[in-house]
Formats: sequence, C-alpha cells, structure tokens
Amino acid sequence: MSNPKHTREDALAFHLEPTPGKFEITATVPMTTQRDLSLAYSPGVAVPCEEIAETPETAYDYTNKGNLVAVISNGTAVLGLGNLGALASKPVMEGKAVLFKRFADVNSIDIELDTEDPEAFIQAVKLMGPTFGGINLEDIKAPECFIIEQRLKEEMDIPVFHDDQHGTAVICAAGLINALHLTGKKIEDCKIVLNGAGAAGIACIELLKAMGAKHDNCIVCDTKGVIYQGRTEGMNQWKSGHAARTDARSLEDAMRDADVFLGVSARGAVTKDMVASMADNPVIFAMANPDPEITPEEAHEVRVDAIVATGRSDYPNQVNNVLGFPYLFRGALDIHARAINDEMKIACAQALAELAREDVPDEVAMAYGRKLSFGRDYIIPTPFDPRLIYTIPPAVAKAGMETGAARRPIVDIENYELTLKSRMDPTASILRGLNARARSKQATMVFAEGDDERVLRAAVSYQRSGMGKALVVGREDDVKMRLDGAGLGDAVRELTVVNAANTTHLETYKDFLYERLNRKGFDRTDIHRLAARDRHVFSALMLAHGHADGLVTGATRKSAHVLGLMNHVFDVSVGDDVVGVTAILHRGRIVLITDTLVHEWPDETDLANIAVRGAEVARTFGLDPRVAFVSFSTFGYPVSERAEKMHMAPKVLDARGVDFEYEGEMTVDVALNTQAREAYPFSRLTGPANVLVVPARHSASISVKLMQEMAGATVIGPILTGVDRPIQICSTVSTANDIMNMAVIAACNVK
Repeated sequence: MSNPKHTREDALAFHLEPTPGKFEITATVPMTTQRDLSLAYSPGVAVPCEEIAETPETAYDYTNKGNLVAVISNGTAVLGLGNLGALASKPVMEGKAVLFKRFADVNSIDIELDTEDPEAFIQAVKLMGPTFGGINLEDIKAPECFIIEQRLKEEMDIPVFHDDQHGTAVICAAGLINALHLTGKKIEDCKIVLNGAGAAGIACIELLKAMGAKHDNCIVCDTKGVIYQGRTEGMNQWKSGHAARTDARSLEDAMRDADVFLGVSARGAVTKDMVASMADNPVIFAMANPDPEITPEEAHEVRVDAIVATGRSDYPNQVNNVLGFPYLFRGALDIHARAINDEMKIACAQALAELAREDVPDEVAMAYGRKLSFGRDYIIPTPFDPRLIYTIPPAVAKAGMETGAARRPIVDIENYELTLKSRMDPTASILRGLNARARSKQATMVFAEGDDERVLRAAVSYQRSGMGKALVVGREDDVKMRLDGAGLGDAVRELTVVNAANTTHLETYKDFLYERLNRKGFDRTDIHRLAARDRHVFSALMLAHGHADGLVTGATRKSAHVLGLMNHVFDVSVGDDVVGVTAILHRGRIVLITDTLVHEWPDETDLANIAVRGAEVARTFGLDPRVAFVSFSTFGYPVSERAEKMHMAPKVLDARGVDFEYEGEMTVDVALNTQAREAYPFSRLTGPANVLVVPARHSASISVKLMQEMAGATVIGPILTGVDRPIQICSTVSTANDIMNMAVIAACNVK
C-alpha cells in the first residue's frame, strides 16, 4: 500500500479547517438550566471537593482524572525535524492527543513547556500530577529525556511514559517475538545488534534484556562504532550500562553472524554485505524514519531468508507506536495504575504478538487491499485491527494487577473486555472500509464543477489518496488559476481537465440526448446548449457513455436543480425507484435518513420502496439494516391521518417478505433509544434503528440540517441510489472533505 501524496497546502488546510487545531473540549453533563450550573459549579461542586479532600482516591470517581492523559513536550526533538521549540511542537502534540482518543477513547490534552532545563521541566510536570491519570512525554532530546522520565517516575504516583523510547521498544519486541517464533530461535541464544544509542534504541535493548536477551549477546553501536567495555569516547551513563565484552569495533564487525539487527539510526547505515554476513534466517528491524537503514528489497536481494520490518506503512511489518501507547495507557488508567512497569510493557508486546497469529478480520484485509495472515510479511498487527482495543488493555491491566501497580484492580475481566468493545467508534471503521473499497476499485471519477476551489481540492485529494483518476469539468485556464489560488499549482499536471471543447464525443453525446428529449420539447439548439454548456449535463453524458465510473456534483447548485438536470440523461424522477439516502455520523453512531432528495410526499408503497433502498445502502456501509418508519405517532397513538401511511408501510413490507428488520410507526426516541423501546416489548427491532424512513422530503431535510447545525454531526449525502450509474449530489455547503467523501461513495458503486 503506497503512501498518499500530501502537499504543504494539504497539511495546512487540514489543520486550519473547519476550525484551527485538531480537537475541542465538550461537556459530558447537561449545562443548560440553573440547576445544572449549580451542580456543576457553585454551590454543588463543593460536595465532591470535600469528598476528595477526605479520600483522595475518589478523584477518580468524581473527576475526569482517571481517563485523562497529558501529552507533554519541550519541542527539543520534534519528529525528524530537530529542536523546533515548544510552540512549533504543538501540532504534533495535538496529533498525539487525538490518536489517544481515536484508538483507545482516552481523553488527552497537549502541554508544551518552554524550557530546555530538565529541572524546570521536571518541576512543572510534577506540579500537574493531581490533574492527570497519566503523563505521556514526547519529542524530548536525549540524554535529557532519560533524566526527566526517571525522576518523574520516582517522584509521581501516576504512570509516566516517554513514548519515543518505550513505544518503539514495545512494538519492536512484539515483532521480534513472532520473528523468533517463525525462525525457531530463542531470545536468550540470539546475537542482537542495535545501531542507534538514543532514546528509542536504549529502550529497545533494555526491554529485550528484560525479556531474556543476554547482556554480552547484545552489541550496541552509535556513530562512533561499537559500545564496548573500556570505551571512553562519546560515552554517557546510559550507553555505559550496555557496553559489551566484544572485540567488534564497527557495525560491520558486529553484524557478522548476528541473528537480529535493530536500527533506530539513519538511512543507508546497513549495507547488503552486512546483511549477507548475518546468521541464517536473520531478523532485520530497520526502523529509521522516513527512510530505513536498508530497504526490504535491498535486504532480500542478498538474503531471501530475512524477516524485515521498517517504520513505514508502505512496507510489510510496520513498527508503529500507535499499536502500543493508546492501549498501554487504556489498561493502566483502568486499574488506576501508579506506573507502567516492564511487566506491563512485556504483556503488551506478548498480546500484540499473539494477536498477529490469529486469523485477520476481513475488514482489516479490505483496509489494506490484501489478505493478511501470520508469516514473514505479517508479524505485527495493523493499526486498524478492531480487536486491539479489547485485546491489549486487558493484558496490560492483568500485568499491572499482578505486579502491584494497580490501585483499583479489575474484578471481572470478561466484563471489562465487553466495556472496551463498547468504546469502539463504528463510524471510523465504516469510513475506513469505504475508503479501502474505493481504493481497490480505482474508479475514474468526474468532478463536475471545476470552477469551485472546494471541488478542485477534493479532486486532487481523491487522486493523491490513491483512489483512482480524477476528471475535472472546466476550462483549463480557469482550473489552473483556481488551483494556484488554492496553493495546489503543482496539481495541474496531475488532474485531467475535460470539457465540450476538448472532447471527441460531443456529437455522440448530443445524439443520445436528442433521442431522450426530442419529445419533451427540446430541439437541436436546446440539446447543444445542454450538452456543450451545462457542466452537470456534460458530466452525466460522460458517465452514461462509460467515459467515467462515477460522478460527483451539486456543490454549486441546489440539489433539486441538479437532480432535474441529471434527469435529462438518467431516469431519476419520482416513479423511477430512485431514493436519496443521507448518512448522519455523530458520537460514534451512524443513522441513515431517507428520502432526502426525490420523493416530496411518498405514499405507503413509496415508503416501502424507500425502506428497501435504505436497507441496501446500510448493507453497503457494513450495517445490518434495522429500519424504523418514524412519525409523531407510535403504533397508532395518537391517531392521525398524517401518520396513517407510516402505519401502513410496514404492512407493505410484510407482504413482500423482505430480509431485514423493520418496524413502525414510531417516534424517533423509540426508534433510537433502547430504554424508550422497552415500553414496546412486541417491537420487531432487536436494537436501535439505523435507517429512518421519514414521512416527507421536508421532514427529512429538516432532520438532517438540524443534526448538522445543532449537534455538529458529520453528514454524507444525499446518496443517490437506484440509478444505473453512481451519481452523488453534494450540498452547496459541502467542504472539500465532504465532496471527497461523496466521491468515495460513488467509487464504491453505491447506486
């Protein structure tokens, strides 16, 4: 899987829109009435304050301390960029904070300390101890990072974890467990060579020694060569602790007959000759970023028996810290741990190794575009494996409890695993699955409105994300000008601009259109005007003739108007079994609302047809359809002529014998809220509805826009389904990302 290409402008726009930065703070309690405010603040807040003062442990019960981690840096070693300072490190720290939330539902906040004095840093972090359940140190240069972490671990009673050191070490250890399993070797017998004696390298070798590797079997190298007993040049106390008794003085010497190579150094540090000199079935973890010490291709040229891992996503066996730190902290927080000790890190590594040996879910294989199974090219799980959240934290928690690190042990581990599953955000896996399917389809997508900057940015993103080919309808000069204005001038060479002037198919398009419309009052002049001058119609004609695989339009014109233009080329009017389905994504839930585009006032038969189409789209999203016909009435009460058709529509489906759950009529709370539904035990729905069929288009539109504006929901759609070819119509308020999502839907052939 190749790395998507992103420009500076892409990255800046991502951080700028829709609001600066990558996260915000939201309240988890009501804050609307005077009573709410009195309980949240004065005078009600005094009660938990007194409880905590009397029993400090209750801070985990009455505040967010137990699920709050600080990501703290001084910016002295930012990624591979060096000492950029505290302020410039903030985007990275914000990114780390959202990764905590995305992968393990850990709340996190970034803190940037403007000091390079270790003592000042230590004191600042130590004073913040009461606020947090854990501290994640990040991007602090060596050797200060060792001093800072060690002191804070000694002086604080919450986990302190420098991810640049231990995160890499844990994932490296997990991969090594499986590599040695495949080669039949034992860690205590292996000769291990480490190149790079910085924070990550020292942590890797220390963890492997804690797992059984022998001191004199581990040779550590830095820029001056082997760290051997008696060396004085370029040494410090951390390097001295790993000085080996050896005659080797260079990396080349050390690599002879080595079983394992670990690299956290620099591109090209390892040569083919070095790899050739290693023992049988060598294990090579070339983890330098962005370019490894030696590429897998180079290593395999001289050693086909080598198992190779890197830090890159475009090679197998990626050593990715996101496999470790979110889940380590999740497990540690859930036992109110005093620290993250070696046993907890080893438990994390072992659990990751065991997970890689299990059958890989289809959704993971789909996300990576290939079947994954345990072997030389798959020794480490992928970051998008949904099992990580309920597999790794329990292992970490058990190790913490067994070693006395837990303040509040978990009594029921099975129930704990169930609660972890509930923390998963299904919308993330749904969107990831759609993107993976789109990438595998490699669809040629027409973006009809090439005179709009949002559309152009979406088209560039579609192509650069590896989804397929983007065709933009517009004038070449205009497209170039707008791309330049958007900071994407280099994309001019990548996109294909199409229009009536440069196509060789215009006459074919016009003949086709005349045959469709000549009995609807259109003469040849009208046809020419439509085909040659209307970009929406021109785009639809391209799609109809197989010159593209999908179409995205509607960002600059009202959807009803665009639908009318599409109807010139395709049958998309009422009576053509066409339906608009809009997906609402909010707080980890997804609900489809129908019909948001076509039917103004559907009758019960139309509503049944709409339900069928909605269920089909739900399945495309990977959902088991549960359809609710919603109204202001629930199962006949209150009686109303307006609710009658919602009462009759399920009976139409009864007669058809459809293969999905449906029920109605009912109010929205009964459809979506489990407790409200308990009052109706006869309901055929086995869970909350995920497809809502509403009485009319206006109510659908109101529902969608209300959720979007008041709740901040993500809206995808309306998805036009029931058409011969994939056509997706955006709203005029769509962002570039919204338009990109619609292109993905079209590429997945949702129609």
